[in-house]
Amino acid sequence: MRLPKKGRKRMKALDYPQPVQELIASLKKLPGIGSRGAERLALWLLQGGRSTGRELASALVAAADSAGRCPECGFFSLEGQRCAACADPERDRRMFCVVEQPTDVLPVERCGVYRGLYHCLGGKLSPLDGTMPEDLSVEPLLRRVHETSGCEVILAMGSDVEGEATALYLAETLALLPCTVTRLAQGMPAGAGLGHADAVTLMRAMEGRKGVL
Repeated sequence: MRLPKKGRKRMKALDYPQPVQELIASLKKLPGIGSRGAERLALWLLQGGRSTGRELASALVAAADSAGRCPECGFFSLEGQRCAACADPERDRRMFCVVEQPTDVLPVERCGVYRGLYHCLGGKLSPLDGTMPEDLSVEPLLRRVHETSGCEVILAMGSDVEGEATALYLAETLALLPCTVTRLAQGMPAGAGLGHADAVTLMRAMEGRKGVL
């Protein structure tokens, strides 16, 4: 005899085992990864065999245990050690390229024309978000510049409002020290037409124009 609907025992919904759920939850914390993306990554790791997951886990543990920040410039390095740029005696130690984040160093480095040192601020000024000068690595920069009289400081901030405000603040602060302050030129990107450029880009391109001959 069939039980009435009210008397039926409700079946528990099927789900992944607890360790898999925890893996998905951890992957979902990564930037740009949503619930479905985290689930696909977790299943890919599990379906790839135990060696795939263990290799990733081993690499994550090794990076977490040994990776750190350069005590001089703030770029990525081995824990407690200087980065490759700061430790390179062939670098021009009278040039400092100031960037917002450590991730901004490699684009400059890969262009192949800069051979000086770097300094990572750890962010940019944004009063609305509560980021003030004391929250950035400004004092260490001033100390490095003060110890290297006659150096050049290249401000390589972004061209957004916060980046411009940060560059202006640093320029005014560094004006009190014996150094030359420059700003990365900004203009038309290679391969782009005028119709694709915004007003600020065109203004910068016009202001930074150079002679042809």
